[in-house]
Amino acid sequence: MVTLRDGRAAGQCWILSEGKTAVASDPAGFAKVLLAESRGACSPFMPSLNSLAASHGVVLLIDSASTCIHAGLWRRDADAVWRQSQREAGIAIFECVGAVLAEAGVGVSDLGALVFDEGPGSILGIRTAAMALRTWQAVGSRALPAFAYRSLELVAHDLYSSGTHPPFAVIADARRDAWHWVEVATGPAVHPLQRVSRSVLAAFAGELFMPAGFRVWAPPPRAVREVPYSLADLWRRQGDAALLHAAPQPEAFLHEDSVYVAWTPQIHRAPGQPAA
Repeated sequence: MVTLRDGRAAGQCWILSEGKTAVASDPAGFAKVLLAESRGACSPFMPSLNSLAASHGVVLLIDSASTCIHAGLWRRDADAVWRQSQREAGIAIFECVGAVLAEAGVGVSDLGALVFDEGPGSILGIRTAAMALRTWQAVGSRALPAFAYRSLELVAHDLYSSGTHPPFAVIADARRDAWHWVEVATGPAVHPLQRVSRSVLAAFAGELFMPAGFRVWAPPPRAVREVPYSLADLWRRQGDAALLHAAPQPEAFLHEDSVYVAWTPQIHRAPGQPAA
């Protein structure tokens, strides 16, 4: 039994679930609560893109995680508008956003909410999009809420709701012989995004999927099936899926916070020269 309470005034919603009894009559409906259920029995609810448009009017979405940049405008009672580009992220993001705003006849001041892909994917592309969102938040005359989703969770959710049987996992190269990993286990249960080693991929009993357009620096240790990463198609099918979470300060997803080592400047001296 799942109860949703709208927290629109605070820019968030919450999900309250009783035990593990959140069940829908069809796989697609059940998939809509899988990710929320996997994050705990009482946690911030991830609103869907459709519910966000219903409550905030005009929603701008940017996805710059892959080599193809996507921008979409999601509106209440209107068809979505999409643009995509293979150009460099710093150019493509603003070209695509300008194109969807122009086609819909709206400006940044008309937006009710912002949505972006926080990763995993191209860090440069994601941080460029996050910077643009923070700028639009700062220059507006009113608070503009931002929400984020994760690329691999979106693909995993779409695969399951389209009939792919668990266990399976969606992966992307994390460099340094590691892989980003979202597993859908039997049950079904969607595990949180993790970073795993090649040995985990090699030993996994299920099928592996990778979204198209995600850069690969090292070949995976076993066969991987590539699936399309078309945001217009993915969000058309998953518009009601609870995949978004509040991101007041948009930034790229990191598995852990960066650690910086303190450095004390010193004067360079020739070998054997005593310190002053």
